[in-house]
Amino acid sequence: MASVLAVNISEKKGVAKKPIERGYFEVNHGLLGDVHAGNGHRQVSLLAQESIDKMKQSGIKGLCTDKFTGNLTTEGIVLYELCIGAKIKIGEVVLAVTQVGKQCHKGCEIRNSVGDCILPRQSIFVEVLKAGWIKEGDEVEVI
Repeated sequence: MASVLAVNISEKKGVAKKPIERGYFEVNHGLLGDVHAGNGHRQVSLLAQESIDKMKQSGIKGLCTDKFTGNLTTEGIVLYELCIGAKIKIGEVVLAVTQVGKQCHKGCEIRNSVGDCILPRQSIFVEVLKAGWIKEGDEVEVI
C-alpha cells in the first residue's frame, strides 16, 4: 500500500519545507499556507521517499536532502510513471497529475556538484480537484 510519509510546507521562497501534522488542500489553490500554492498547474508537489533515498545513496558529501522535499513525501508508489491527467486520492483529497519533473534552476547546486538531479525526472506536480485534509499515514491510491 502506498502512503504519505510527510506533509511539508514552506511559508517563504528559498526556505526549505518543514513537515506539518496535516495540511488542508484547497481546490484550484493547493496547500493552504504554502508559498508555492496558487492558481495554476503546479499547485502541489510530490516526491517519493525512494527517489530521495536514491540521491542519499549516491554518497555525495554534504548533500542536503532538505532540497528534495515536495509538499507530499510518499512511499510505495512510482510517482514519475503516472501519466498527465492521472487522478490520485489521498485521504479525502483528489488530485490530478499536471506535470512530471521540473527543470532545475540555472544555479542548481545538486546538478552542478553531482552532474545529475532527480527533480527533472522524478518529482510530479498536481492540481487539487477535491478539497480536504491530508496527513502522514494517509493511503495514496490511483483512481
